[in-house]
Amino acid sequence: MMRLFVNSDSYPAYRRQFHEEWSHVDTFAARRRAFLNDRYCAVHLLKPVLDGEEWAFFTDGDDEVLQRMWAREHGMARTRDISTILLAQIEEHRTEVFYNHDPLRFPSDFVRRLPSTVKRTIAWRAAPSRSADLSHYDLVVCNFPSLIRQWRDRGWRADYFFPSHDPEMDAYATRTERCVDVSFVGSYSRHHQIRAKVLTAFAQLSTRYNVRFHLNTCRVTKIAEHPLASFLPVARFRRPQAIRQVTLPPVFGRKLYDTLASSKVTLNVSIDMAGRDRGNMRCFEAMGCGAVMLSDDGIYPEGMVPGRHFVTYSDPMEAVAQATDILEHWPSYQDIGRRAHASVQQHYSQERQWDAFVSLVGRCRTGSA
Repeated sequence: MMRLFVNSDSYPAYRRQFHEEWSHVDTFAARRRAFLNDRYCAVHLLKPVLDGEEWAFFTDGDDEVLQRMWAREHGMARTRDISTILLAQIEEHRTEVFYNHDPLRFPSDFVRRLPSTVKRTIAWRAAPSRSADLSHYDLVVCNFPSLIRQWRDRGWRADYFFPSHDPEMDAYATRTERCVDVSFVGSYSRHHQIRAKVLTAFAQLSTRYNVRFHLNTCRVTKIAEHPLASFLPVARFRRPQAIRQVTLPPVFGRKLYDTLASSKVTLNVSIDMAGRDRGNMRCFEAMGCGAVMLSDDGIYPEGMVPGRHFVTYSDPMEAVAQATDILEHWPSYQDIGRRAHASVQQHYSQERQWDAFVSLVGRCRTGSA
């Protein structure tokens, strides 16, 4: 079996929450075990990692606290450079296949420094790469065909790959008590213009329904909304008051699963980065947890059928109208959530995802990807 190394990435907001909760755990192995059990981005982490196979090493290269724990335990306490620590982990593990979810931080110049044991390098990238050079990766993968075409136009080898259904979601999907009428979980900044319009429209529903937004905001937005910043020219960074009134702290991992499983309607608003391609990670999480997903129309992947597995909208006002209809006729919509869960469970099992990954590695070897 290939010696696999999976490097994840994570939001700063999640790392703060996670390390505050697990501050009493001071070893790399225990802290990593807690991370995996929390299911942060589990839809991306591959079955051998989640099963704890010895030959499948996992770390989060963005997490300096976690990485420096490993460095301290391996006689590298004075090493501050995260790239050096990651390379040392790969060397000790005798990695053969390096699967990286953070290629912007570890681009081609990092790949060129990998030890000779590494035979194949694969990068997941489901967003524009800006000016990053990923040409030294054997393969760049995601589940948005339009982005794959962009990578290929740049001369990179690229192929289709997909998230999976986390079996831990099954227990959440069986819940029948859903006390939140509408929820949204995601990032928010001044760059999310379409998202801002949709959320502003939905915030008006809070006078009639239980509406909750769990927003991960950028640092500039937090500064702009501070009372002492009212005299500064930063109004464009502030969220509308209606949105702020229904906003709660961001949620991740199992807290995200709990939020989705507690919601009747889960709002999904894709970011304009892949044309009309749809299938962002929230689709897998919302459907996997049995919520009725209300999502913008577009081209969805296999097993995600509008009208059968979720409801779509074309503009903010239609989104509000659809949500209102769902809530007013909730018993007739519940089957959508159940069908969605069953479909994701069937089409995107961890076993199928792992088989597809092994096939990608094989095609790298033959040069047919």
